[in-house]
Amino acid sequence: MQQTYHTAPVLYLNSLEHDGKPFIRIWHKPNPFIVKRLKEATWVKYSKTYKCFVMHHSSDSIEKTCGHFQGLADVNTRYLYRPKRLKPSKLIPVLAGEQVGEPLEKLPEMPVVRLQPMLVGDGQTTVISVTFRYSQQVYETLRYSSLATWQREQKCFTIPEGGQHLQQLAQDLEGVGWLWLSQELVVRDVVLLRQLWEQTYHKKEDYIPCPIDYLEKLFLLNYSMNTIRTYHSLLLRFLNSHKEKGLEQVNTFTEEAINQYHRQMVQTANYSCSFINQSINAIKFYYQRVLGRHEVQLRNVERPEKPDRLPTVLSKQEVLKILSATDNLKHKCLLQLLYSGGLRIGEVINLKLTDIKSERNMLFIRGGKGKKDRTTVLSQRLLENLRNYYKGYKPKEWLFEGQYGGQYTADSIRNVFRACMAKAEIKTKATPHTLRHSFATHLLEQGTDLRYIQTLLGHRSSKTTEIYTHVTTYALDKIVSPLDNL
Repeated sequence: MQQTYHTAPVLYLNSLEHDGKPFIRIWHKPNPFIVKRLKEATWVKYSKTYKCFVMHHSSDSIEKTCGHFQGLADVNTRYLYRPKRLKPSKLIPVLAGEQVGEPLEKLPEMPVVRLQPMLVGDGQTTVISVTFRYSQQVYETLRYSSLATWQREQKCFTIPEGGQHLQQLAQDLEGVGWLWLSQELVVRDVVLLRQLWEQTYHKKEDYIPCPIDYLEKLFLLNYSMNTIRTYHSLLLRFLNSHKEKGLEQVNTFTEEAINQYHRQMVQTANYSCSFINQSINAIKFYYQRVLGRHEVQLRNVERPEKPDRLPTVLSKQEVLKILSATDNLKHKCLLQLLYSGGLRIGEVINLKLTDIKSERNMLFIRGGKGKKDRTTVLSQRLLENLRNYYKGYKPKEWLFEGQYGGQYTADSIRNVFRACMAKAEIKTKATPHTLRHSFATHLLEQGTDLRYIQTLLGHRSSKTTEIYTHVTTYALDKIVSPLDNL
């Protein structure tokens, strides 16, 4: 006769957290005897929220439960101490070796000391004003400095103009505050620029600063300040990703070593194709133009293919809502300029009063992207607002000036745009540059020839302008979907 074995039912204990407190959730297969025994346990309660029996997470409760069910069911605590698994919100790439191209470690936040040119005395002497949000340490440093002078009338410290004085101030304030230069202070001293651009980084013993001859070469070849600063930061990343080897050994790297650096950046999927291509250009410039290593054919470095993404375009109704979201005449003129002429942020803040050619109904854009001059249309509605703006604000040199004089800043324009987007309740993800894309697209929808749009935008190649043919709704209303003809 075959013997039959009967296995005892199992009671599973699982961790449960409720309102920040630890509990135990009790699970079992349907069994009336187990339910009856659970109801008899005074330390166990039925939870309507979780629709199961629960108890406090304590060794006393677990011991009581094991004794209470002895002979009726086996108590399984295997899942009780299993760590909770959290799922990350993004993909985590698994890479071979160390991750490269990471940003350098930055110092803790310090007070920002702002430098701006200022006239004192008879109005003919130019000095540099030093302003900051009150910090006892910054104040004491400037007070006992042989360089800084307190101006009673302006209620701020000043220093004489000149690169050597800025360098001394940067040394005095090292570890105390960060220097911020206004746009009116055009610095050509590469040693000072490097000091300013690298002042926020944590410099350990093996830290490799950007070589001075690299910055000098970029200046000699008349690269724009934005490009120089971008190249500086990208080369700095590359050098300090291999800082354990030292600069001399990095200078002897083969093409394959540089290729491997960028290949790992691609594999992380944390960097855009444009960012990686810029990094390749910055490092290629260093090896070929500074080190003179033309035997290393860096043109063969593998470049990631840039995805063909369409620009974001706002509808005319959305643009109208954004432009109507502010009553500030200055802010309205700023936004209208971005849209009505298809201007970039940098082109708006560089506009001078003499660049408004009202008699010819056009705007003169001086030194746009790629150091190119061009003209674009001047809206009559904008011209009226600009005249009222001039009467009210009386700008002196730049069309848009800051609160305390000097050029308006790009960050201020972005802040104005974000505030108007929020007030207009526009859900589309957009930036001030989206108004330029919208300008080109709306012109195309009005039937404007693509060649004229290319000229107004300042594009060197017509292929750049042709991207707007993919986002325009022009003539789409004449195309009927085959679904509608079924």
